Amino acid sequence: MAGRRSSTPCVPPAEPADGIRRRRMRRSTETTGDERPASGDERETMTQQRIGFIGLGNMGGRMTACIVRAGREVLGFDAKEENVASAGAVAAASGKDVIERSDVVFLSLPDSRVIEAVVYGPEGLIEHSREGQIVVDLSTAAPESTRRIHEAFAQRGVRYLDAGISGGAAAAEKGQLTLMVGGEADALDAARDVLGLFATNVFHIGGTGAGHVTKLLNNFLNAVALSATAEVMVAAKKAGLDLEVVLDVFNKSSGVNFATLNRFPKIIHGDYLKGGLTNTLMLKDVTLYTELLAQLGVAGLHASGPIAAFGLARALGYADEISNTVVDAIGDVSGGIRLADRSEEES
Repeated sequence: MAGRRSSTPCVPPAEPADGIRRRRMRRSTETTGDERPASGDERETMTQQRIGFIGLGNMGGRMTACIVRAGREVLGFDAKEENVASAGAVAAASGKDVIERSDVVFLSLPDSRVIEAVVYGPEGLIEHSREGQIVVDLSTAAPESTRRIHEAFAQRGVRYLDAGISGGAAAAEKGQLTLMVGGEADALDAARDVLGLFATNVFHIGGTGAGHVTKLLNNFLNAVALSATAEVMVAAKKAGLDLEVVLDVFNKSSGVNFATLNRFPKIIHGDYLKGGLTNTLMLKDVTLYTELLAQLGVAGLHASGPIAAFGLARALGYADEISNTVVDAIGDVSGGIRLADRSEEES
C-alpha cells in the first residue's frame, strides 16, 4: 500500500476556493489576531516557490501527489525510491539535495529521532539551509525537540513551522486534511497557498511547538476512541448483537465518536481502511502524549487503556498493520473473535 497512489485527483471542497481561503484566514485571525491577506505580488512569489518534500510514505506521498496534481513540481526524497515516483515527484539524491534546491521544504517522518537525524546528521538540512527558506514539519513529534530544531534553523535565517495533520490517508488522498500549525504567522502566510493544495482547514495554533502539542492531544483522543470502541465492538459481537444496529444506536447516542462514525461501519464488513497510522505509530504517539503530560505536570489518568491495547497489537504481530487492527488483537485474546464474517473478509 505504501508505494501505491490513487490516480483520482485531489477532490476540492464544495465551497468555492475564495470562501475556503476567507474561512481559513478568519480562523487563523481568531487565534493570532495578526493575519492579513497576501498581496498580488506576494501570491505571484508563492506560485514561484520551489517545493521540496522529504518522507513520501503513506501520508507524505499522498500530500505530494496532491501538490503535483495541482500542477506544481515537487523535488522529493524518501528512503524507498519507488515512493517518489509513485507520488509523481522529481527524485532528489538526498535530503541535502532537497534543501539546496528548494524554497519550501516539507518533512513527513516517523518520529523525532528520524527528524533529528535528517536535520542534524551528516549532510543534514541545517548545515545546507539558507536564509529565507521555510521548513514545514508535518510529522508527529516531541514538542521539545521541535522547539530545539526551530532555534537551530532560526540561527540560519530559516523559518520553521510545526504542522500537525489530521484526517488520515483518505483525507490526504483527497487533499482535505486539517493542519494545526505552530510558528510565526508570517511564515504560515508565506506557505499557506502550498498548504492549501492538500489541506482544507489550516489553523494557526500559536508559537513554535504549539502545532505538535495540539497534534499529540488530538491523537490521544483518537487513540482512546479507537481502542475503547474496538473493545466494545468485540463485546457486542460475542454477545450476539447485530453490529450494524449497535453502531446505529451508538451514532444516535452519547457513545458516538470518530471510530463509530467512520471506522467501524467499514471494519465490521472486513474493510480495515488500510494506509493509515500503524499500531506502532499509534503507540508512539500515546507515549509522547504521556511524556507531554509529565512535562506539564498534568495527571495522566486515561493513557493506560490505549497503551495496553496498541501494545497488545504489537505483541501479537500487528505492529506494522493499520491501527484499526487493534480490534483483531483484542479479539484474539477474547476467544478468536472477528467482527466481519469470514466470507466478507475473504472478499
